[in-house]
Amino acid sequence: MEVKAVFFDIDGTLVNDSRTVLKSTETAIKSLKEQGILVGLATGRGPFFVKPFMEQLDLDFAVTYNGQYIFSKDRVISASPIDKQSLRDLIAYAQKHRKEISLGTADAMLGSKIMSFGMSPFSQWTSQFIPKKMARTVSHSFNKIISKALPQHEKELLQLIQEPIYQALILASPEESHKIEREFPDLKFTRSSPYAVDIINKNMSKLEGIRRVGREYGFDIGQVMAFGDSDNDLEMLSGVGLSIAMGNGTSSVKEVAKHTTSSNSQDGIHKALEHFGILASEKVFTSSDHHFNKVKEFHSVMDNGTQEEPIVWSPEDARHRAGFKLEELVEFLRAASPSEEEFEHSMAYLHEALDQAAAKVRSKSPAEVSLVGQADALIDTLYFTYGSFVLMGVDPEQIFDIVHRANMGKIFPDGKAHFDPVTHKILKPDDWEENYAPERAIKEELDRQIQAYRRTLALDDETKGD
Repeated sequence: MEVKAVFFDIDGTLVNDSRTVLKSTETAIKSLKEQGILVGLATGRGPFFVKPFMEQLDLDFAVTYNGQYIFSKDRVISASPIDKQSLRDLIAYAQKHRKEISLGTADAMLGSKIMSFGMSPFSQWTSQFIPKKMARTVSHSFNKIISKALPQHEKELLQLIQEPIYQALILASPEESHKIEREFPDLKFTRSSPYAVDIINKNMSKLEGIRRVGREYGFDIGQVMAFGDSDNDLEMLSGVGLSIAMGNGTSSVKEVAKHTTSSNSQDGIHKALEHFGILASEKVFTSSDHHFNKVKEFHSVMDNGTQEEPIVWSPEDARHRAGFKLEELVEFLRAASPSEEEFEHSMAYLHEALDQAAAKVRSKSPAEVSLVGQADALIDTLYFTYGSFVLMGVDPEQIFDIVHRANMGKIFPDGKAHFDPVTHKILKPDDWEENYAPERAIKEELDRQIQAYRRTLALDDETKGD
């Protein structure tokens, strides 16, 4: 797809855990703009909070208050305040149930002293030092103290709504917010925090805000790439053409996004843009498959480099790779043979199966060099390999690491791989058999898995006995 605009959520996405924008993200945004790609924000925060980022990063526009207030560098594109009666009803509910409430204008978030402190730079900075499992307890205790010392008054809140209010926030847990939502069916409730619920107009969202920006700037929602981490990003990530979940995002965000990148503190934005070729990569690409990355590390040493652009295998090289795999299949059959006679029977079957496979493939399609065909066939072999482990009841994770260490152990003290001048096979250092040969370590790992399974059976038997 052609990407014409990129949108970033702020908290947990554009900024890292220290509330700053990574250098890699700044570089990525600069590159996007140099390519003529529009760049904006889509956030639950208000315009007053967003403007410093607009100036720092030279952004084109911002969808704030979850789509309620949209502006560019020089004008307000759209503003959709909440109607006064709904606001009066929300204030009355908050007073009745002793809930802290804040009201968002174009210039500030007003009302609750607790939430004002919670969104302050100092509070955001100190929150990183509170263990996540204690965050809710600390927050609840702090809120009780402040609410008694600085209670909210209905008269002051009603005075605030004399000016346009674009978003309301009520301090409530997810369970509490569901109860409030049932009381206000004409409003929309969304969350970007475990502590407070955002309340906006029924027909608004980050996605609708992006759609409105697109009408102004001439791009379709399908030409948008968006990054997010929280549940108030779900609608946006479900609707845009290319959606990216941050590695630190919620599980629901990762489920709807088309791609999950690394976290907001680990160059997640830059890596995702590289992954999709929107940014030119200045280094080797990294896969989300850590097994692939380990094999890539091996080849970077053995081959003095790695292949970064997808290419097809030539007929000659493909035959060599198939030969390597065939040797491992023969070893697999050898390890399943109780006698030489049985091994010969297995080899005869393999030859017959090879002829049958060739006839089957010939009947399916004409011979041609195809990147898609090669990738499809290799993935199937990988899938069958995993399937074989599944049917054996063996977890391959640690075994893979053992084999990887053994292969990396073939590097000589000079940091290079050495090859036989005649066969071109990789040579092994003198200490390889003693220190890296994998068979003993594989046996120990398999014994561990067998014992773990037997302990589980024993525990089950004890439970049944009780």
